[in-house]
Amino acid sequence: MSEVQALIDQGTPVANHQPVPRVRVHEGLWRQAIDALADGKSSLLSLWGAREAVHMALVDGDQIAVFSLACPRGSFPSVGAEYPPAIRLERAIVDLYGLEADGATDTRPWLDHGRWGVRHPLGRANRTTAEAASYPFLASHGEGLHQIPVGPVHAGIIEPGHFRFTASGETVVRLEERLGYVHKGIGGLMTGADLGKAARLAGRISGDSTVAYACAFARAVEAATGIEAPPRAHYLRALMAELERIANHFGDIGAICNDASFAIMLAHCGVLRERVLRFAGAAFGHRLMMDCVTPGGVAADLAPDGTTALHQLLGEIRRAFPRLIELYDRTTSLQDRTVGTGILHSELARKFAPGGYVGRASGRTFDARKAMPYPPYDTLAFTVPTRQEGDVNARVWIRIDEVDESLSLIDRILAGMPAGPVKCEVPAAAGSGLALVEGFRGDVLAWVEIDDDRKVEQCHLRDPSWFQWPLLEAVIEGNIVADFPLCNKSFNCSYSGHDL
Repeated sequence: MSEVQALIDQGTPVANHQPVPRVRVHEGLWRQAIDALADGKSSLLSLWGAREAVHMALVDGDQIAVFSLACPRGSFPSVGAEYPPAIRLERAIVDLYGLEADGATDTRPWLDHGRWGVRHPLGRANRTTAEAASYPFLASHGEGLHQIPVGPVHAGIIEPGHFRFTASGETVVRLEERLGYVHKGIGGLMTGADLGKAARLAGRISGDSTVAYACAFARAVEAATGIEAPPRAHYLRALMAELERIANHFGDIGAICNDASFAIMLAHCGVLRERVLRFAGAAFGHRLMMDCVTPGGVAADLAPDGTTALHQLLGEIRRAFPRLIELYDRTTSLQDRTVGTGILHSELARKFAPGGYVGRASGRTFDARKAMPYPPYDTLAFTVPTRQEGDVNARVWIRIDEVDESLSLIDRILAGMPAGPVKCEVPAAAGSGLALVEGFRGDVLAWVEIDDDRKVEQCHLRDPSWFQWPLLEAVIEGNIVADFPLCNKSFNCSYSGHDL
């Protein structure tokens, strides 16, 4: 019996929660769940708050469950004190809800920069005006150390984030991030929203993952209300998700090479990315396929001539992309920058359980399409590429391999695309549901509670970047400052998705 299952058996089941169990637990069981995380017997999918409770989603093999702890005294046992991947999620709970983490090792604010005008905006306690204060970065001690502050405003088109480097000469001794600059108040905006508005909000959490977020939200709503989207809608969602994955991987591969002063790869990968986006715009009415996935199905179908155009696009990619791979692999000066740079060791990857190419480049095989199979991936054969080296080069190669897999998946999706409707009605039924969807960056989690009037009572959306940003701090240590852009782009964490 798994540790997660043992906890489920001891908790109090919550009705109308699908498709995984949700149980109410007391502090003793909550601490047992923390111990299971600390001992490596389970991994954290997410940790989030409510007005008077905290929730934790755990995974152990293919067993997933949500554990809910009431907080009548406004506090809960700290998860981050024993399991560091939870620290930032825990700090966000304190900022948003005012629920204190007993025993927390890091009590600094995370999302709250003192600019909101209120404290704990989603909670009931202490809505007094907060004032901005200086942020106490962690100290580093040693002879000859100096600090390099970068951001939050950056050159070019990039979201805001602050990076505080401590270096000895050119070697990075410590990197600490401060994020939260693009906090949008999604939790508050979701509360009370109808499903149409909530779906639009979900698709705008992180623009490069609009399909992944929209699919996760839609599947959570469908689970909560006990319906299944039409078969054709599932295939269209998968088609959009693979197009989104390919487009972003092309952009990342080119950008990583550009940060090593190899601009020709950026140019050629940019052309391929543009081809994918233009097809998406012509086929679905939006280059990023925003608002194309809705609860109950999809809002846009693929016309018959769209299938022909897509086959032509796949042929173009298959002719052009292998030459770019060869160019990358045979350029010694480029390999010198990427091989052995920014290594994420497998032990740390196992502890933080990062999704996507970050985890897979360090030996972690987790993929939501297989771990929590959903249509049509539960009937499609595909391989999850993994590598062991954990460096920038490995993260590039995971993207390359995933492009190949996505091209093959699109072939299978088109071949198996069923006829029929693309949407069904969402009934007026109360319930709660959880969904895990594989985006290009990793697994996106959506948890939603719906009332019987099709309004959202509460919604939690978790970006894979929550477990990737802290690892970026780790992989740059011991590298030179000039290698940070390479490490950073090889992770390509989302600011907007992380900052809620």
